[in-house]
Amino acid sequence: MSPLKKTAKKSLKPKKKTDKRATTLGPVEDLENYVPSDWWNCIFNSLYLKTDSDVVEDIQMTRKEVDLFSNIVDLKNEDHILDLCCGQGRHVLELSRRGFKAEGLDRSRFLVQKAKATARKENIGVRFREGDARKLPFSPDAFEVVMMLGNSFGYFETVQDDLRILKEIFRVLKPWGRLLLDVTDGEYLKKNFQNRSWEWIDKKLFVCRERTLSADEERLISREIVTDVTKGTIADQFYAERLYTRDNLVKLLEKAGFSDTAIHGEISTQSVRNQDLGMMEKRIIITGKVKKEWSRVPRKLKKAHKKNIVVIFGDPNKPDILKPCGIFDDDDFYTIDQLKSALQALPEYYFSYLSNHDTMIQDLNKKSGKIHFVFNLCDEGFNNDPRKELHLPALLEVLDIPYTGSSTQCLAFCYDKSLVRGIASEMGIPVPEAFFIEPDDTTFNLPCSFPVIVKPNYGDSSFGITQQSVANNHEQLLNAISMIREKLGYDKPILVEEFLTGKDLSVGIIGNPLTSYNVLPIAEEDYSAVPKELPRVCGYEAKWLPDSPYYKIKTVPAKLPEETEKFIVECCMKLFERLECRDYSRFDWRLDAKGHPKLLEVNPNPGWCWDGHLAKMAKFAKMSYAQMIQAILDAAEQRLQSTQVSDVLVCTEKTLTVQPKTALNRS
Repeated sequence: MSPLKKTAKKSLKPKKKTDKRATTLGPVEDLENYVPSDWWNCIFNSLYLKTDSDVVEDIQMTRKEVDLFSNIVDLKNEDHILDLCCGQGRHVLELSRRGFKAEGLDRSRFLVQKAKATARKENIGVRFREGDARKLPFSPDAFEVVMMLGNSFGYFETVQDDLRILKEIFRVLKPWGRLLLDVTDGEYLKKNFQNRSWEWIDKKLFVCRERTLSADEERLISREIVTDVTKGTIADQFYAERLYTRDNLVKLLEKAGFSDTAIHGEISTQSVRNQDLGMMEKRIIITGKVKKEWSRVPRKLKKAHKKNIVVIFGDPNKPDILKPCGIFDDDDFYTIDQLKSALQALPEYYFSYLSNHDTMIQDLNKKSGKIHFVFNLCDEGFNNDPRKELHLPALLEVLDIPYTGSSTQCLAFCYDKSLVRGIASEMGIPVPEAFFIEPDDTTFNLPCSFPVIVKPNYGDSSFGITQQSVANNHEQLLNAISMIREKLGYDKPILVEEFLTGKDLSVGIIGNPLTSYNVLPIAEEDYSAVPKELPRVCGYEAKWLPDSPYYKIKTVPAKLPEETEKFIVECCMKLFERLECRDYSRFDWRLDAKGHPKLLEVNPNPGWCWDGHLAKMAKFAKMSYAQMIQAILDAAEQRLQSTQVSDVLVCTEKTLTVQPKTALNRS
């Protein structure tokens, strides 16, 4: 229901110890004035799991609830179940342990990651997604049962938003599908809520709460002040939840289209701490059924013909400065053949290929309106010019042809390493200390200590990064700069960064936030086979030169402390959204000598080859190469379909606003 807990910003300079206590407002007259409209976007984090652990982390309570809910909706083994607003997945996981086919969706990135981690730990094959309940990333008629449990209904400011959720549930349920809502008893709570309370969470934390009714008496306004006995106040947060009566819930479900609505008694929560239960003190269970015709959308999707996809590559007949011999060689052609072999294993598609850049514009223009989308694998750039990687997506946008991967804006952002560093720093994401050398600079100050690494500011594929790029003194630094400028003919700005000596890490993400995404297992470079006297850097030699000792580097699953892994993944997801990455991306990190992670680069549309980093990470997740390619295609299709649905909704809303009122009433 909310993004991960925000990380404090970190500058490049050493910081003095600061007071990490949260700012508290002290006494306030009207709690309602302080409730953010999207309070649910910032409250469901690790602290929530502590303050509400007596309810949401009690396995015995979860099992009893699953027993009850399963009986009420008469769950069958063949039912496909969606737990909407699933939190950290406690009900989904318990259902899966019992052999049911269940999956979960929640808005909180922190809780979704927590659910995925638990599933991996227990080796449970279950899917968790991040998404908005008002716009579900599922096709019509997808589930037999949808549940909203643990009082996850009524968070939004308006009843219209709650109605929108119910209509979305109605859409994704199959004919005769069942909905179960487990929601607070608003009528009871309105009369019995505690104005003030406080309780110990553990030996260090205690929480104080204030509550009042909203001005219209339709919502309960709550304030929580969480205090650590050693640190002081660590949270002062406000939220509001709608108080539905039984009659109002029945009417709302019927308005959304549900039939046979029924109230199934109430649940009185028994907490281990047995203190302030708040909205969870007394809940009611309401169900409804979907009586509708099968949606037409699935029938349209079941096309007799395969989906027509055009794959575009770099031009094998043109020079390519990034390749060792300056041209496509046997390894490149083998890589393309491996891809085509993987694509042949995907029966839903018909693939055709374009790689002649001299006729690319005309060829794509002929395809406009005749294909589903373009699979853009031309990471070499138009005419094999890496600075023109964004030109082909721009052309596709002009021709109105959908395509996979990131947009022109994202590719432009990420091609500039210093720009990504600046954005990351602004977001509080740590980056190595660094400085910038312009092409005409002959003197400069060194603001960080040795060792440092020298790299071209623009570019990818580790161009210009070799063992000589790592400098341990001023002479080596000048030689590294000279090599890039003179030997490689590079006349653009150069970036000099502190050289981090800790673990060398990569994070792969396939998918898109708010539809579906998969964070692949983090990869680490194993330098054990590289001579000890050589710097630990996975550069151009490791990727392109088989005779180099760096070619012996192996990629292995990373072993990291849980908090470090969570922090890295959180930062990657924030950057994925901020930089507008799409469908798949890779993020390169490195730990410093003390084990602190720092971002190196962001790679939208990363290498797709069968033996590349993304494929290796996918293999760690037990995905074959063909399955990885399928996942990228699925991510693009889901994103494109979601965009089309949004466009239709916008057009519909605009149409409704200009229709006469009588016409609206008739509809």
